[in-house]
Amino acid sequence: MNLVLASTSPRRKELLTHIGLGRADFSFTQVAPDIDETPTKGELPRDYVQRLAAEKAQAGLALCSGMSQPAVLGSDTIVVLENEILGKPVDEADAKRVLRALSGKAHTVMTAVALAKADHTSVRLVETLVRFCELSDADIDAYVTSKEPMDKAGSYGIQGLGGCFVESIEGSYSCVVGLPLVETRELLSEAGIR
Repeated sequence: MNLVLASTSPRRKELLTHIGLGRADFSFTQVAPDIDETPTKGELPRDYVQRLAAEKAQAGLALCSGMSQPAVLGSDTIVVLENEILGKPVDEADAKRVLRALSGKAHTVMTAVALAKADHTSVRLVETLVRFCELSDADIDAYVTSKEPMDKAGSYGIQGLGGCFVESIEGSYSCVVGLPLVETRELLSEAGIR
């Protein structure tokens, strides 16, 4: 079976590499699926993130038509505060607004991971509770100036400078980064990919 990551995210690529535990026989290729990420009317955050992960995996599978027995891994991560999905910021002002909203509060990071094969798509959902410390306007301005928040759901990256704002987490750290390792290993193992 040929493993394919339906993402060009360097963070997801690095995490998936970790799953191989340094073995030379663990390898994968990457494709860049393009899907519509608009939530449907009334769609709950849990349903939304699982749907996107599955659609990314299935769109990735469609890009592998010439490959023998592809197994395509798709993933999506969202940040949810008081039942509102906080996506990637549209500009610096939006990033600052989101960071002010997260300041001193707990929010949920949801990452869904899906494995699509020719006959079946399996999905796992992982949720982690993240608590931010209080952020000053100077903290927020400096962080946004770094540009790190601009391509991140919720306007922060826990694995980078944004980790300075994380007071605590309850759950999977790799879920917050963008690919829950334990659940991804389980999906691969069930598919016979080790």
